[in-house]
Amino acid sequence: MLTPVRRRLAVVAAVLLVPSLGACQYQTDKVYQPGVGVNNRDGTVDVLGAVVVSSTEGKGTFVASLANQDLEQSETLTGITGEDVEVQLTAPIEIKPESLVNLDQTGAVSVSGESIEPGRFARLTLEFESGQETEVNVPVVPYEDEYAEIKPAQPSASATP
Repeated sequence: MLTPVRRRLAVVAAVLLVPSLGACQYQTDKVYQPGVGVNNRDGTVDVLGAVVVSSTEGKGTFVASLANQDLEQSETLTGITGEDVEVQLTAPIEIKPESLVNLDQTGAVSVSGESIEPGRFARLTLEFESGQETEVNVPVVPYEDEYAEIKPAQPSASATP
């Protein structure tokens, strides 16, 4: 049988251990991003996992997921401009309400310029029909590993830079 002193010590030890064990499950509301691409959630359309995949020096394909957070209105990506790079969007891209469009297999956006080299960054501004402009500083990654399946962009003669 435990003596009163030992019983008090056991209770004190239990009281001190409970908070430290509970701290192991501390949660935060900070967004965790395990991938290389960058995210921007400032507008109605979220730009997620944005990168430029480069298979040839000076040329690449812009890849991202575009998530329309509006519950009722569609949104359209109408253009992309770049700082010290030329960007061509083959056609406007519609994003329906509460939906997501992946640019990873479309090859819809070509990017070219001196800064399009793996390990560097390209500053791009996505322009939407609603007037939203989202600026992202995207990493340029090589056409290999998880990006080996990306369809290379085909610049269109009718697309505007």
